[in-house]
Amino acid sequence: MLKIAVLISGSGSNLQAIIDNIESGNLKCSIEAVISDKKDAYGIDRAKSKNIKTYVMDKKQYGTTISQEIFKILDGKVDLIVLAGFLSILQGEILLKFKNKIINIHPALIPCFCGAGMYGIKVHEKALEYGVKVSGCSVHFVDEGTDSGPIIIQKVVQVYGEDSAIELQKRVLQQEHIALPEAIKYISEGKIRIVGRKVIGI
Repeated sequence: MLKIAVLISGSGSNLQAIIDNIESGNLKCSIEAVISDKKDAYGIDRAKSKNIKTYVMDKKQYGTTISQEIFKILDGKVDLIVLAGFLSILQGEILLKFKNKIINIHPALIPCFCGAGMYGIKVHEKALEYGVKVSGCSVHFVDEGTDSGPIIIQKVVQVYGEDSAIELQKRVLQQEHIALPEAIKYISEGKIRIVGRKVIGI
């Protein structure tokens, strides 16, 4: 069974989607740890309510060492690291040792509205400002860049002229809750392989 760690920074709704899929039997994996880089993240409460081991590593305290500290916790313990609304940028040894074993969910259709500074509501504000007709979310492998790794799954939503950023965010989030467990399921079942930048189903 695939062993995963879920890294969060906020409410943990994507974490909850993973938990729900495990409990329903749709997803065959175990959550070995939930790590937050914010001490007041509600996602930690979600994990504790399910007796999942939790760690809080406030980025204000750990700064640039946070990646190495997370690596110390997870090395040899998990098969896949899932970034589910995790706002710190992983770097260093963890990227080498977990190459193609870290995935992230981004609330836009990469390569649009991604990269440095593009997170949370800012992504949806930029999408509306640009006037796109569709938006969505992307699950991708994590590499040394920001939102630059091979794309596993994308889900699309319609953008309406009267949308606010919050309304668009809610619509995209619904698709995130589908896409992230789906990507984990493909990986757990060994159904994908990476060829260059392309993620190909087996």
